Amino acid sequence: MPDLQTGVPLAPLTTLRLGGPAHTLVTASTPDELADIVRDGDRLHEPLLLLAGGSNVVISDDGFAGTAVLIRTRGLRRRRVGERALVTAQAGEDWDGFVAATVDDGLAGLECLSGIPGSVGGTPIQNVGAYGQEVASTIVSVRVLDRETGMVADLSPDQCGFGYRTSVFKHASRSVVLAVTFVLADSSTGGPVRYPELARALDVEVGGSAPTAAIREAVLGLRRAKGMVLDARDHDTWSAGSFFTNPVLGAGEFEQLLTRAAAVLEPGSVPPSFSERGGRTKTSAAWLIEQAGFEKGHGRGAARLSTKHVLAITNRGTATTREVLALADEVTAGVRDRFGIDLTPEPVFVGLGR
Repeated sequence: MPDLQTGVPLAPLTTLRLGGPAHTLVTASTPDELADIVRDGDRLHEPLLLLAGGSNVVISDDGFAGTAVLIRTRGLRRRRVGERALVTAQAGEDWDGFVAATVDDGLAGLECLSGIPGSVGGTPIQNVGAYGQEVASTIVSVRVLDRETGMVADLSPDQCGFGYRTSVFKHASRSVVLAVTFVLADSSTGGPVRYPELARALDVEVGGSAPTAAIREAVLGLRRAKGMVLDARDHDTWSAGSFFTNPVLGAGEFEQLLTRAAAVLEPGSVPPSFSERGGRTKTSAAWLIEQAGFEKGHGRGAARLSTKHVLAITNRGTATTREVLALADEVTAGVRDRFGIDLTPEPVFVGLGR
């Protein structure tokens, strides 16, 4: 069994650099170690916090009164299936490093997800997505430890319950992700480019294609411009990424938004809209935040909206979790008052009663 450490600060293990100490911390270096640590902790009724990249979590200033399990499992395995490849990655693999490896290996399907911080194991939990791709479209199976039975099983995409930035894993602790298997095209050309912003960066038409390497570099450039690629020197990247998900509205809800926008905004200020399944419409959380009067850099003290992108709440170096949540609440209330829409936080909250 790996050694336990006590009183270890959790802030340096998260991209927001926030959070008090864990009562104890243990590092899992192999899938078997990870499964055994969780089984032992559950048998002893010890509260467990699973951390890998720490990119989508907001931890209380008081820390975590249990055992934090640092997931550092590594390993990739590729199998060819016709013109496609099955690639299995261990949960602790760095996500962007994994995406880079697939692009370098001549595989397509993940290139638009470049630059996203975190680990492979975190991607199915959030159903991570960007620029028209999401991991649910390429995941074949997710290997998990079932904490109720203590058994390891491979779950199909249907069993994962993927939705927009969510899954059966997100708000339930029954399953621990051990590894993820993706099916990728054996091609150095990416699929249709769906987002106008990315198409412009690549100088192609929406729906056109480009080399996967070019798509990756374009996505990295766009994300850097928004402070969404980790850089220890840039406080705009000291964040949990997008703090709010883009609202997905029913037909009636979107009509109400259009009516509210027409009443309070200048003529021509129309909410962005993207068609979703089931006749629903996705709009832009960033647009709502800006139109509610919040500018880039808004905030007090060291908790502020990014100076590059209003969708990220950042730590300018000395912020507390309490200050970050106060800013999040202020933004949420402002958007609700102006447009009647409740923004949904994307990060997972630890020890905060939310």
